[in-house]
Amino acid sequence: MRWWWAHIIIGIVILSACKVKMSLSGATIPPEAKTVSVEYFGNQTTIAGPHVPQKFTEKLRDVLQSQTNLSLVPKNGDLQFSGYVSDYIVSPVAIQGGDKPAQNRLTISVFVKYVNPYDPSKSFEQSFTRYADYDGTKNISEVENTLLTEIFRQLTEDIFNRAFNNW
Repeated sequence: MRWWWAHIIIGIVILSACKVKMSLSGATIPPEAKTVSVEYFGNQTTIAGPHVPQKFTEKLRDVLQSQTNLSLVPKNGDLQFSGYVSDYIVSPVAIQGGDKPAQNRLTISVFVKYVNPYDPSKSFEQSFTRYADYDGTKNISEVENTLLTEIFRQLTEDIFNRAFNNW
């Protein structure tokens, strides 16, 4: 009977020695990492307004704060995100009678550099692209805020998964 308890105690010791830090979202974060920084994402597009990279930067910061227990710092975090908005394209996707678009598409791409000094194999530099369609009878300025909310939700989810979920 004593050997049974010994196996349980040894199992608990072995499991407690594992050093994997989990967040509320189930993401794997290096246990040494206590902080994260997200530098302001610049604007490398010709038509996106200055509010677009600002909103994206804020959304990425919000996601990291809400889905991890890392403290957000302005610069030189244990884990670091930086980059720029590389594309902002409005294009027709469906044409109805004549030349009028039935639907338009807003496509946004961001280039992200992620640095993980604790596990350099998880660091990356990658472009992420997402889009949302809208009614062709509307002007982009009428629907942009709604589209940005949806596109940025998808982009930040992709970036988070790539950085912390081995996606």
